[in-house]
Amino acid sequence: MDITSPKMEEYIKQMLNNHKRQFDEILTEMEDYAMENKFPIIGPMVGPFLQQLTISTRAKRVFEMGSGYGYSAMWFAGGIRDGGKIICTDGSPDNGKRAMEYFKRAGVDDKVEFHIGDANEIIQKFHEPFDIIYNDIDKEGYPLSFELAIPKLRKGGMFITDNVLWSGRIFDDEPTESTKGIIEFNRMLFSSEDVISTIIPIRDGLGIAVKL
Repeated sequence: MDITSPKMEEYIKQMLNNHKRQFDEILTEMEDYAMENKFPIIGPMVGPFLQQLTISTRAKRVFEMGSGYGYSAMWFAGGIRDGGKIICTDGSPDNGKRAMEYFKRAGVDDKVEFHIGDANEIIQKFHEPFDIIYNDIDKEGYPLSFELAIPKLRKGGMFITDNVLWSGRIFDDEPTESTKGIIEFNRMLFSSEDVISTIIPIRDGLGIAVKL
């Protein structure tokens, strides 16, 4: 299922191509790697939005629950305040190594800590609140990620989650465990009294929650 009209999506992409991106050469290389290896990333439509949110919230502490090889973190790095830190997490050491190589080439490796392991376990080790928490882990873990992430946000902080529309699979009559995780997560997102939430229907659906 197309989340947005393919024609409109192509128009947005054309408009984005008119703007010179920070870290453009490296981002393009990362996008090519994703396409060649069928590796899911947020892509060039969502990336600038993450950077905008980082700038507008004047974020200095960002936590990524699921970083892959660093594509989304590269966009956060373009907007984070001086002296800020992005905590990346992923279960793959190879992804972590590749990500740090990209960050070093971009000159932002001093802004990043990369932790290998389960994001839901790693986030519990941090006590100082975050300005932004980005969520893109295995979808079965989404409900737990909500429970763990919201207490780690400052008031006014943002909890951003990818794939909340799941290419329309949220409407399946017999949902998989991954789909069930997203459906339950979305229910939690909009029933919680701790946040005010919305879904931005771009790419695969981006959930945005602001902590009250």
